[in-house]
Amino acid sequence: MFQWSKKVVKSVTFNPGLADESLLAQVESYLEKQPDKTFSDLCKEALWQSLCVPESVRPAPKTAATTTPIEQQIGELQRQVAGLEERFFAKGSNRLEAMEHHLLQLSQQVAQLALIVNERSLIQSPTPIEVVNNTSYTIPAPPQEVDPVISRLSQFLDDF
Repeated sequence: MFQWSKKVVKSVTFNPGLADESLLAQVESYLEKQPDKTFSDLCKEALWQSLCVPESVRPAPKTAATTTPIEQQIGELQRQVAGLEERFFAKGSNRLEAMEHHLLQLSQQVAQLALIVNERSLIQSPTPIEVVNNTSYTIPAPPQEVDPVISRLSQFLDDF
């Protein structure tokens, strides 16, 4: 079994992305409100919770002797709200990125469809045919099949 030395230092990296930046902002905000807590304490608490370690096994949290049970409950509620906000912002940013990606794909498909429709309208124009008795007839254009992709995208175009 692996034996750690008495003090082990691990690092946490926050990448330049919306999710990591919002998480880092939440961490900084939380630590400003809890001056007695350190980043290490916050990480340890998060690890205890995420690994579902029972309360009876966890070490007692460091609290000042002057804190009352109500203050402790307020602190716990603030931690829970911060956790909810972190998860909400992470999910929201992922949804936003996915929606932007889908909108980009749809706009590219609409542009391609517009080109196809323009090409078809130039190729398929009805031509009149004259008969000997000077009666003119027009040959009807063959019925165009409605492309299922176009019909689905037309619903989105109507919304725009």
